[in-house]
Amino acid sequence: MVYMFLRTYVVAPVVNLICRPTVIGLDNVPAEGPAILASNHLSVPDSIFMPVAVPRQVYFLAKSEYFTTPGLRGRVVAWFFRAINQIPMDRRGGRASAESLSAGGQALAEGKLVGIYPEGTRSPDGRLYRGKIGVARLALETGAPVIPVAMHGTDRMQPLGSRFPDPRRAKITTTFGEPMDFSHLMSQHGDHATLRRVTDEIMAAIQQLSGQERADVYAADHKRRLAQERAREKSGGLSTQAREVAQATKEKGRAVTDAVSQQAGALGEKLRDRSHDGTDEQGRR
Repeated sequence: MVYMFLRTYVVAPVVNLICRPTVIGLDNVPAEGPAILASNHLSVPDSIFMPVAVPRQVYFLAKSEYFTTPGLRGRVVAWFFRAINQIPMDRRGGRASAESLSAGGQALAEGKLVGIYPEGTRSPDGRLYRGKIGVARLALETGAPVIPVAMHGTDRMQPLGSRFPDPRRAKITTTFGEPMDFSHLMSQHGDHATLRRVTDEIMAAIQQLSGQERADVYAADHKRRLAQERAREKSGGLSTQAREVAQATKEKGRAVTDAVSQQAGALGEKLRDRSHDGTDEQGRR
């Protein structure tokens, strides 16, 4: 109820007035009955423009952090996501992720539209990353058709690291592809090789719509490697800075020592000169 009210009377009018997004292939989304909307994930606005394009409610598998963040802000965010009937998705894998997918499967069994980002997280560089098999598991366990979706321009509207989107940066287009039917493979929903093959087919369909370059690695793994490289570079930079400081201190200490030695030598020479001058005078006397 909250979702449709916000979508119909608040979000959609504002988005359509300010951003004027383009929607292609909306007739590929069934007017009723279960379906999985499997989309690429370029930026935060994906979760705004895609639901606005669809007249039905989309039940997204949203990351569980939205529901578990502590503090007042966390409680407000959790309330909002529950109010719009979003489904917590535990991305740690194993049993926790399986339970999250079961909740998505229940929504499909009730004839709902379920939205999922097979990459599991936003693309860090605009490429389309390897899909996780959860999308295939949902399709094969429920028999629901998969609608490949491609978002265009959201990464330019709100680049990674930007706090707010800027509609002036890009024109947004949402493209819905033809439904993909995997119901003939439902008996193989427990076979990993089949799940992998179906996931790859779905990602290939998304790529055909989006035109993105493919990256045959998981986006989360790539992000971890990037973070590790930045940490090493930062650590190396600090080590280099420490060595430079140590070297500068050493050189400064050497310069001070040399200066003291020079002054001591000059004082010694002066004292010796005075001593010699006194002896000469006494000799003469």
